[in-house]
Amino acid sequence: MINAQENIPKLVRYSAAARHDRNFLQHINLPEGSIMVFDRAYNDYKQYARFTSDKIIQDRRENAVYQQGKIFEISNKTDSGVQKDEEIFLTYKENGEEKKLRVRRITYHDKISDKTLIFITNNFKLKAQTIALIYKKRWQIETLFKQLKQNFPLKYFLEDNQNAIEIQIWVSMIANLLVTLIKKKVKRKWAFSNLVSLIRMHLMDYINIYRFLEEPEQSWKEAIKEHKNLYENSLFPT
Repeated sequence: MINAQENIPKLVRYSAAARHDRNFLQHINLPEGSIMVFDRAYNDYKQYARFTSDKIIQDRRENAVYQQGKIFEISNKTDSGVQKDEEIFLTYKENGEEKKLRVRRITYHDKISDKTLIFITNNFKLKAQTIALIYKKRWQIETLFKQLKQNFPLKYFLEDNQNAIEIQIWVSMIANLLVTLIKKKVKRKWAFSNLVSLIRMHLMDYINIYRFLEEPEQSWKEAIKEHKNLYENSLFPT
């Protein structure tokens, strides 16, 4: 789970590949009024009902059988991508008792990708196009996964036991966080992948990283000069 404003992991849990993604929702503890966005892999109506009772707003891609309720009028001021806005009821069982969860179903056509997207949410107050825009922010976590896979050794594992795998994952996550913090602090614009490559190349060089990233050539010349001056009067440099 990532905070949309920070784009760095806030909660990390990993499990066996056979374990369903929706089990992750049990570990999420958010304050009242939070907005949580996730895709249809996290399909758990009972958990959605708990979020609703806890006044946590949720938005997700839809893939469900449902009972239709009211159809809401779409105003002329609404984004033309909004094709339908309706109330629906999802059926689930809890302790053998059949229950219904009231949610909102929004059909949105994205002109850029030329795809029709369907969202369900327990939020009946926000505008339909706002729900679509909030869900669009979810793509940040896909960007984060890509960033981790491309820049850190997570395509393969050095050992096959659980402890080694956990260590490798956490080291990669910590390294990703440190590079992200460095990138935010440096004024000069760097692509994340270029920054990682540069740090990897100079990992064993003793140099001020912030000064180096602001002016690589100049700071490197100064480092060489300082290194020469260190031993110029010594008969036995160490």
